[in-house]
Amino acid sequence: MSGDIEGIGAAVTAGLAARAVEPQHGSPRESASARRCLNCGTSLTGSHCHHCGQRADIHRSFGAIGHDLVHAIFHFEGKIWNTLPLLAWRPGDLTRRYIHGERARFISPLALFLFAVFLTYAVLAMVGSGSGVGEGIAKAADEQTRAAAIKDSMQDEVDRIDAELAKPDLVAAAREELRSEREILQKSADVLGIARSRSASERAADRAAGPPVLEDPADQLMTGADFISRNKVDTGVAFIDQGLRKALANPALVFYKLQANAYKFAWAMIPLSLPFMWLLFPFSRRFHTYDHFVFVTYSISFMLLLFVAARLLNLSIFGELAAAFALIYVPFHMYRQLRGAYRSSRFGAFVRANLLLFFSLFAVMMFMFLLLAVGLMG
Repeated sequence: MSGDIEGIGAAVTAGLAARAVEPQHGSPRESASARRCLNCGTSLTGSHCHHCGQRADIHRSFGAIGHDLVHAIFHFEGKIWNTLPLLAWRPGDLTRRYIHGERARFISPLALFLFAVFLTYAVLAMVGSGSGVGEGIAKAADEQTRAAAIKDSMQDEVDRIDAELAKPDLVAAAREELRSEREILQKSADVLGIARSRSASERAADRAAGPPVLEDPADQLMTGADFISRNKVDTGVAFIDQGLRKALANPALVFYKLQANAYKFAWAMIPLSLPFMWLLFPFSRRFHTYDHFVFVTYSISFMLLLFVAARLLNLSIFGELAAAFALIYVPFHMYRQLRGAYRSSRFGAFVRANLLLFFSLFAVMMFMFLLLAVGLMG
């Protein structure tokens, strides 16, 4: 089932990319005159076809491959230079102008969003997140996987010894040898930090206390996974319990699936954010869902591009300065976009920017829960 869901996520992402890069298609023709569009056959009256938008002059040189690649990925031809400066400093104007019909001058929000997602994924794959949190969690997941494998193997051995000890016809010498072997296994478990079997009252007290809250996310992951495995948390929902058992047995695989699915389901951030935008302007007839869609998509695209820029600058001596600037500029950018796109007053934009910052955290948390659910179902 997880494979189907992951396939759906990849298919939706690919479909959005195809739609953003090639928004229109005409019917191909085997041959066409010089004054007809080679894509759809429409009579030409200028440098571009007025029906499908294709250029009248086409190229078949080897060097043109690079041009096509750049155009397909970045949608250049001047659009990026019109879009990025406005997105960075006057995002509200960009959003409002695109909504009101200035489409040919700017990169569409969906195309920019997909480019930002792919660029973020590529940069993280090459240089990592840089904060150490992701690397620490990955290392902790690997250690937890190895510990779970050792624990399972030792538990299997203990079960085998207990089965042998339960035999009534076992001779005294063999019984004593098996007891010694079991004691050695238990001591090894203590050394490795694997908890021995506890009474029901001890487990109940441990569940009531809960796992400790630690500052290091990697240590928190290890502690939380150990808490769940020791207490055998039973939710009563079969597929959730099965997913938890798989996650505890191989946390490294779950973490890998989270990373792999993040870019496949990145588009889900848009529908997850739209309800929060409606809450900022409840019952308003001036703004429609499409307006909120453009706002959210441009905003998320900028945040991803800002993260990429800060991450790359982090490799230089300006790393700390870039990170501090990014943290300060995020709420200011939200304020600028709200004020410009929706023509809000200064006070209204300030209040909504604070609410939007708070709502964004909820949207990110919901997105992470979605990724976690998909990973656990695998």
